[in-house]
Amino acid sequence: MKNDTLLAFREVSMRFDRGDGRATRILEQASLELPAGSSVALVGPSGSGKSTLLHLAAGILTPTSGQVFLAGQEISGLSEVERTVLRRENLGLVFQFFHLLPHLSVAENIALPAWVASVPMNRVEERLDHLLERVGLADRRDDAVGKLSGGEMQRIAICRALLLKPRVVLADEPTGSLDEKTGRAIMDLLLELVADEAGSLLYVTHDNHLAARAGSIWNLHEGRVSAEARA
Repeated sequence: MKNDTLLAFREVSMRFDRGDGRATRILEQASLELPAGSSVALVGPSGSGKSTLLHLAAGILTPTSGQVFLAGQEISGLSEVERTVLRRENLGLVFQFFHLLPHLSVAENIALPAWVASVPMNRVEERLDHLLERVGLADRRDDAVGKLSGGEMQRIAICRALLLKPRVVLADEPTGSLDEKTGRAIMDLLLELVADEAGSLLYVTHDNHLAARAGSIWNLHEGRVSAEARA
């Protein structure tokens, strides 16, 4: 594994027991590397296991066999508490349906990772305001998130994911619940922000145009992951 590799799969296989004596194969002997500063789009047919691959990368799931490394540490060998700390210190997560808390304000939603990590609010105020400025929502800081449009909610979700300056951002269909124009604007923003922070981005998408915005493309099909050749 290269020194600048932040996320790596080593011969990872993943199967789910169907309860009838058979297993569903999601991954088969996958070996992948996500270097620092890179962006990768993960594509494949619906139901092929793209979200499962992200969950393996985050240590939410453990593989049937093989090893997953995050920031140089092999995830499955860690306790649940150690995995949680590793995620908190290195990962930012962006979801399709935002997962914002409706009873909290915009700023409070962004600050959630700091609260969970017991980071005092005064240490992230400047960072929070900076991110809101970058996504064009500085004037919505104290609004209830229920007042925001879908595109605005995803911008807030991106701010939340980037608050603690993660080394890797995992995004699962981050534009899937948005219209095409808004989705492309959000994807451009996410790529720009992660690149500016010198982080790495792995994102799932079904949109070929959005996939083409990444530096590399991984194609998941029938349990196999292959890197697409780029012109």
